[in-house]
Amino acid sequence: MNHSSNRIVQQSPARLFITFTLIGLSGFGGVLPWARRTLVEQKQWLSSQEFNAILGLCQLVPGPNIVNLAVCVGQRFGGIRGAFAAVGGLMIAPMTVVILLALLYDHYGQFEQVQGMLRGISAVGVGLIAATGFKMLKEELSYRPMLIVIALSIVMATVFHLALGWVVALTLPLALLFAWNKAK
Repeated sequence: MNHSSNRIVQQSPARLFITFTLIGLSGFGGVLPWARRTLVEQKQWLSSQEFNAILGLCQLVPGPNIVNLAVCVGQRFGGIRGAFAAVGGLMIAPMTVVILLALLYDHYGQFEQVQGMLRGISAVGVGLIAATGFKMLKEELSYRPMLIVIALSIVMATVFHLALGWVVALTLPLALLFAWNKAK
């Protein structure tokens, strides 16, 4: 689907499975950047705004954000079968790789070279997540009043150490007000 169109082009469960398998295998420790790149930039199934909105919803419900995203995108483009296909694609291959890596780590994890490799991989993961955050932030900066919501959220989470539920509950009324004013 070209994101300039409002029409949703259905995808087969097989295509959703393959797409989410590739997303799942693209990044360990954080596939969200790869999901955004695939769904927004490459396949153009979602616009940036749609991705941000779906991800926002996925962060509110229990469970891993990326699995929730796979359910939402799979259901949107393929119904219930699409949701199962997307989640299956996201989980099966990476779980197999993780199990194999766990077996290898069990045998070789005590070596300093392995420990160094793992520290390097974690730094890459942090960088990818930060890059995705900046891409999403860029979209939100197009409407300046939302900067207040972003700033309040950061302060509540970092200074006051409030849990996600409290941050959302406290900032949601203001965010809805700003969104409503923007839509007028």
